[in-house]
Amino acid sequence: MKTHKILLLCGGDGTEHEISLLSARFLASQLSQLDNIEIVHVEIHHHQWLDINTRKAYQLGTDGILRGEDNAIQIDYAIPCIHGYPGETGDIQSLLSMANLPYLGCDAESSMLCFNKISSKLWFDALNISNTPYLFLTADTLESHQNSAHAALKNWSEVFVKAACQGSSVGCYHVKNEKSLHQAIDNAFHYSKQVLIEKALKARELEVAAYIYNNELQITPPGEILTDKNGDFYTYDEKYSSDSRCSTSLEAQDLTTEQLKKIHYFAHTAFVQLGLKDLSRIDFFLTEEGDIYLNEINTFPGMTPISMFPKLLQHNGHSFIEFLQQAIFTALNKKD
Repeated sequence: MKTHKILLLCGGDGTEHEISLLSARFLASQLSQLDNIEIVHVEIHHHQWLDINTRKAYQLGTDGILRGEDNAIQIDYAIPCIHGYPGETGDIQSLLSMANLPYLGCDAESSMLCFNKISSKLWFDALNISNTPYLFLTADTLESHQNSAHAALKNWSEVFVKAACQGSSVGCYHVKNEKSLHQAIDNAFHYSKQVLIEKALKARELEVAAYIYNNELQITPPGEILTDKNGDFYTYDEKYSSDSRCSTSLEAQDLTTEQLKKIHYFAHTAFVQLGLKDLSRIDFFLTEEGDIYLNEINTFPGMTPISMFPKLLQHNGHSFIEFLQQAIFTALNKKD
């Protein structure tokens, strides 16, 4: 039986480079348990594609061949394990499509739509999926600060200022007064050309894993991020720091049947209508008033040993290794 060459891409030159390396190690440990699989592990660093061991450079051709200084490898399938840019922005997916390579995860269009917080919220609105009240800024000017941002802060008392195109709470600021509003907006514009301003909610943070298993879309019951009561919000450091004060639960407690149905319906609708593929983690807020809001979609969620996506999938009674095997060989069979 043929041995399939699987390109495991990680790293990237964005803010989540190191987390991508951790996720790739976890995926490599899972892939190594599959038969007829050979992992070609490549790290993107400083705009180069480097062998994870030798650090020799590679280039991917439009023929799907990964060429190095002294070798060439015909790739059969790719796993773009890159959080943030360029893995969740559609850039890598476009490149892999040009190389005629099947790959794990969402395509270029849906990746780009979901990574941009503004475009995703516009889609949620069009699909009647409840999401946090918001407005967005397209220019970092005094006029936009005074006319839009100040009005939002006055109406909502507290807001989150977010770079439109960033992940893992990078470029995200909790603002409670006008004094810090301008600086937060300026900072967010350093990360993105547009800035989102959202109403700050007192809410529980719930997450579901959405994935294809046995050719059917699976939506797990929601887990919960239990943040420190004295903390501000679920920051990048709180997500990944070894001394994080946050914890997770794979079974969110005390949700009504109606709330569970709404989470499932919103997640299912978003996955189908935004054209997602293979997997996503979909995050929700549950407010003190009992309202459910879809917060965001992560088209390639964290895959570290403590990440919610693989834990939710396994808690849902499915094998993560089997999930990978199904995704890979379903795509390869379609290609053949």
